[in-house]
Amino acid sequence: MTELQDNWASRLRAGAIGVAVAAPLALGGAAFAQGYPSTEETLDWTIAFGPGGGNDIMARTIVDILNTYDLYPGDISVENRAGGSGAVGWGYLFGQAGSGYGISTTSGSFVTTPLQADTPWQPADFTPVALLATDDLVLVVNGSSDIQDIGQFIEYAQSNPVTIAGTGTVNVDFIVPTLFAQAAGFEFEYVSFNSMADQTTALLSSSVDAMVGNPGEILGLIDSGDLRPLVYSGSSTPEALGDVPTMGDVGHDIGVSMPRGLILPPDAPAEAQEWWIATMQEVVQTPEWAEYISSNTLTPTILYGEEFRTFLTRTQDGFAEVLRSVGAID
Repeated sequence: MTELQDNWASRLRAGAIGVAVAAPLALGGAAFAQGYPSTEETLDWTIAFGPGGGNDIMARTIVDILNTYDLYPGDISVENRAGGSGAVGWGYLFGQAGSGYGISTTSGSFVTTPLQADTPWQPADFTPVALLATDDLVLVVNGSSDIQDIGQFIEYAQSNPVTIAGTGTVNVDFIVPTLFAQAAGFEFEYVSFNSMADQTTALLSSSVDAMVGNPGEILGLIDSGDLRPLVYSGSSTPEALGDVPTMGDVGHDIGVSMPRGLILPPDAPAEAQEWWIATMQEVVQTPEWAEYISSNTLTPTILYGEEFRTFLTRTQDGFAEVLRSVGAID
């Protein structure tokens, strides 16, 4: 592990980027604050990536819970606005500044896209509701590949530079294999896609050698044998992945996780932020949310309001350090 990798991993484990767990609350419906939300306003929910990915799954899970428990009194319009590693969708939300009726879920790209693209926004510009979970990535190859385990993959990649696919460009999907490759001593070409579906198709057609993805998004293909998992980036392997080793198990702990949260447009009304914080405190207590966390192999990691904004700033600073070290950004 390089000094930079060790520093970043240590900061993450030590809680330097601020991790907390929500206290239990009684489920009963958030109180309306100054008339918010109005039943006459449709909630405009933006998903900044295509259907089927982790961002999409989280957003639609929350919406389903809101509807199941009648937590939101008005109509909710959900739309995928993919493009530019999230820049299109979050740019759309940024344009709704001052509104309490725009909302979106976040991912690693929310932090990294502004680092490498000329976006008019930064993560801290938005009104923070909550960090809800963090998740990690699994490196997989085609199930028909001759490569059976991570040791064979590293050995092959050390003499045959490989292609690894991920969702988005300079984001967590790029950072994780980059740090792992540095530590393990091999080179690769990163191939970015706008959706998990597209990159999975590329791997299954052998257009790329491997890909990284959130386990919950591809467990079905792993279970069917279409994809073979090699190594997991988290601190402990989820039960669903069986005996797949972690990067730490093979001597290359990188300490990077993807933040999944909820945001409103910049300068959203205080009553809107307060209502959504109270409502998400109820959402995370439901059995449906527990099932989502379990089935998608996520870590429940919750921060509300301004603590989430602080988390985003610290995480972006850490990611920028990593990306500059590999020459991905200036």
